Amino acid sequence: MALSKHWLNHIEGWQRSGLSQAAYCRQHDLNANSFTGRLSEFRKKAGSVSSELIPVQVSVDKEPPSTNNLVLSVNNCRLELPAPVSAQWLADLLRCLN
Repeated sequence: MALSKHWLNHIEGWQRSGLSQAAYCRQHDLNANSFTGRLSEFRKKAGSVSSELIPVQVSVDKEPPSTNNLVLSVNNCRLELPAPVSAQWLADLLRCLN
């Protein structure tokens, strides 16, 4: 069963808010148990899409990096991550940023 746009908007809103689930639900007059259930559905669905390909462009800087970090540059934004970050976590992050 697909999540309604209503719940997808609230899940995305909660993720951007920085609030706890309970605080977000109170602020938006949502039933916390319903929110938790829809979030669980959302996470299960996101976890089941592991074969999706994400386009990546790799380039080499002329200057060697001063650290052993992984650097992502997307739309003029720069994100530096520790080199041993898992590929699945990185794919999930990129999916969320999309």
